[in-house]
Amino acid sequence: MPVVPGDPDAGRDAAHRDDRDRGAARLSGPPVRDEMPQEPMPSPPPPAAPQPSEPQPPQKKRAGRDLRAAIGVGVGLGAVIVAALFVVKSVFVGVIAVAVVVGLWELTSRLQERKGIRAPLVPLAVGGAAMVVAGYVRGAEGAWVATALTALAVLVWRMTEPPEGYLKDVTAGLFATFYVPFLATFVAMMLTAEDGPQRVFTFLLLTVVSDTGAYAIGWRFGRHKLAPRISPGKTREGLLGAVAFGMGAGAVCMPLLIDGGTWWQGLVLGLAVAVSATLGDLGESMIKRDLGIKDMGTLLPGHGGIMDRLDSLLPTAPVVWLLFVLFVGAG
Repeated sequence: MPVVPGDPDAGRDAAHRDDRDRGAARLSGPPVRDEMPQEPMPSPPPPAAPQPSEPQPPQKKRAGRDLRAAIGVGVGLGAVIVAALFVVKSVFVGVIAVAVVVGLWELTSRLQERKGIRAPLVPLAVGGAAMVVAGYVRGAEGAWVATALTALAVLVWRMTEPPEGYLKDVTAGLFATFYVPFLATFVAMMLTAEDGPQRVFTFLLLTVVSDTGAYAIGWRFGRHKLAPRISPGKTREGLLGAVAFGMGAGAVCMPLLIDGGTWWQGLVLGLAVAVSATLGDLGESMIKRDLGIKDMGTLLPGHGGIMDRLDSLLPTAPVVWLLFVLFVGAG
């Protein structure tokens, strides 16, 4: 209908059409911000499955000591001992006496530090050296006389101090007299035979081989403890290794080095050495456990003290001396 000027209805109709057109334009145009469609948030990735940990390589057993230092010191001591043994017998007697004096010093020092026991060192050291020399010069009779005099000197020397603790001090002194110098005199008596250097060398070699067999087999195959309350590191398998190594070495050394020796005597000798060396090691371990220490000293890197090397040698010496006398005579 044409718009008639002055017609109010026509104006209202035109305004109504304009509002309708603007509303349609708004509905057909782009949506406002609040009306924008929201995209779904991406879901977080699933947690990664735990990767199985790579198996750790088994830890190798480690020795409790510095093996390089122990081997170096052992080789050096062995060279000195062998040189003294086969060059001049009297020089080797001096080596035994020095080892005895140092061993007594270590033992009495640890007793005083850990237990307050004052075993008199001066009569022990002088008497111990004299016992070794007497055993070499006068044999078993001389060794017994020197031992008795040393024990008497210990009793008298301690009388110069207050009486408190006298009994325990002299008891420790008498124990030290028999434990260190008296047992060492059997090495000096072995040396008096015509083939004395060969006897002492066989004694030392079998003891070292036995200890090595116990260490090697026990370290590799040891499962069953031998005496866990005394020495947790020793095993029954190690003892079998000591016996096997000792008997094998004895069967070779006895006919090869000892005049009149046979292979079966070497087997017996090796067995005896393995047992006595193990008992000696356990005995010193018992002493150290009672004192609450690991080593008797620190003089020998990788080994401890002198007494830590004499522990298996000292009780083995009288056993080997006796078997030599029974098998081939005193010489």
